[in-house]
Amino acid sequence: MLIPAPLGAQSRLTQDDALRLAFPPPAVIERRTAFLTEEQLARAKALAGADVQVTSRVVTYYLGLRDGAPLAVAYFDRHRVRTLNQVLMFVVAPDGRFERVDILDFQEPPDYRASPGWLGQLVGRRLDDGLSLKGSVVNLTGATLTSRAITRASRRVLALHQVIAPLAPAARP
Repeated sequence: MLIPAPLGAQSRLTQDDALRLAFPPPAVIERRTAFLTEEQLARAKALAGADVQVTSRVVTYYLGLRDGAPLAVAYFDRHRVRTLNQVLMFVVAPDGRFERVDILDFQEPPDYRASPGWLGQLVGRRLDDGLSLKGSVVNLTGATLTSRAITRASRRVLALHQVIAPLAPAARP
């Protein structure tokens, strides 16, 4: 659930609008919640990396389906950039790679906002050593904190995705 943005914020998409972009009709969207065990949380932390915070044992995600077959999984990640928050939607394809990354809400000054072109470098990436600013993700000039926040969120989402495994046959009803 998004909280109304303060004056001057640059809210772009509602959660529902973002989900419809990710899973256009006739796709069906199912909201699901995973409750992580301590072991799963520890595994997600290890996969994400030492500089990435993974603290919640409750993970909400959205499964896109067409004719009962899974299309992808969407996750929303809210985190602080510098002093204010941003909300991102990450869509993970069945092969574990990002299919799309969208900014839903960005409350820092507009100069620090990542462009669609910069976000595009994340599409097609999976959780590996290259998914970092020390790897093959290009830093956002003049907005290092934004680059760092988005890259960490990317690692967190993919780590949780691997642990939850929402597209595995056992995870689907």
